[in-house]
Amino acid sequence: MAEVRITSRQTVKPSSQELNLLRPFKLSFVDQLIPPCYTPFIFFYTQTQSSDSSSNSAQILAQMKRSLSETLNQFYPLSGRPRDNLCIDSYEEGVPYIEARVNCCLSDYLLNVEIEELNQLLPCEPFCYLPDPTAPLLSVQVNTFDCGGIALAVCASHKIVDASTASAFFRSWSAFSRGSNSKIPRPDLFTVSSQLFPPMDRIPQNTLSLVKSIWFNEGRRKTRTFVFDEKSIDTLKSRVKSKSLEHPTRVQALTAFIWKYAMLASRSASGISKPSVCSHAVNLRRRLEPQLPDYSVGNVFWYTVSPYNSADNDIELQNLAYIVKEGLEALNKDYLDCPQNGGVKFISEKLNDLFAKFASEGDIEFYAFTSWLNFFGFHEVDFGWGEPSLHGTPGVVSPAIFNLTIFKEIGQHKEIEAWITLEEKNMAILENDPEFLEFASPNPLSDKIKI
Repeated sequence: MAEVRITSRQTVKPSSQELNLLRPFKLSFVDQLIPPCYTPFIFFYTQTQSSDSSSNSAQILAQMKRSLSETLNQFYPLSGRPRDNLCIDSYEEGVPYIEARVNCCLSDYLLNVEIEELNQLLPCEPFCYLPDPTAPLLSVQVNTFDCGGIALAVCASHKIVDASTASAFFRSWSAFSRGSNSKIPRPDLFTVSSQLFPPMDRIPQNTLSLVKSIWFNEGRRKTRTFVFDEKSIDTLKSRVKSKSLEHPTRVQALTAFIWKYAMLASRSASGISKPSVCSHAVNLRRRLEPQLPDYSVGNVFWYTVSPYNSADNDIELQNLAYIVKEGLEALNKDYLDCPQNGGVKFISEKLNDLFAKFASEGDIEFYAFTSWLNFFGFHEVDFGWGEPSLHGTPGVVSPAIFNLTIFKEIGQHKEIEAWITLEEKNMAILENDPEFLEFASPNPLSDKIKI
């Protein structure tokens, strides 16, 4: 394993001295419910030389820090600290910023590393419950390789950062780094999440504990990546088509397929069939009227809840796809109007329904899905030396977050990559299941990057 040596630990703060005059950033009700944990993002850049051949690592690192400081002027909550699960203040605290050296070339590193080992490039432990409620909301580690390649690793707290917020932050940071104007056009929409979902003075502890128990549990987990090419996707869409689902989407077809074989792997490993819930994290910004911009900070999303009792010996793909479709379409305008008119009561009722189901049916397996397709643009984050050759999220550790699948695009191709995290014993079965591998191609890191 390559050695990752920390060379510098600093704190990057907003360059503006006027942020202390701003009011505390209010958490939304959804933010209050989300357990504190870090979502990791890693961007690998094989070429970090700009058109000016005199650029070097020191200049690049200085440029990263300077542009981060500018970006925090706009995304100032990320520089603060949570207080009492009600708001964020103390914007002068800043962001932990680490620089590290990796004693090999980037191509050699990716050739020999397992996904879980990418965690050594991160500034903090990902996907784990944070016992310190005042922990930093953002941490950065810039890893420089012997060949000049860079791995930019960022851990963002899910307390206020969902995928859309992260995307807007990276686009702004990279634009400032390139010297472009990245001013937010409508600052009044920056804090709108707490208006849509007003916070409670106090969330009942039993509610927070139950949410935590759904998000985190004991057991070793493993992350593996699989690619679905255009032919496989079209075939799966054809197979899940039915009278009830005449025009399945890519996400519906792939979700049903992965959900089915994850359940079969669990059944094979445990010897029993368990009730199951499939849940998609749905970005609400583009479903609301009027739509909200991506830079609306906070968790402006909600979960679909699609239950399934897998006691039947045969798990039908068409049935699962229809269940997924029903869950996604339930987040319609009428549904979304309710949170705006009475968000706390509405979401509380939905949570109570979910909790009652878990209580009545006992050991339920929870499978979460999130799609980064079409609009987040993580593969386009360019700090001035080109788009990343590879971007992703590392594997989880134990005890860690639930069974999770992230869909993301691969460059300009019509392929979809799925980063799948399951219990270790279940993953061992899934990644060797010939029926699953008929459509899903294992995709080690060394096959993804073009050096």
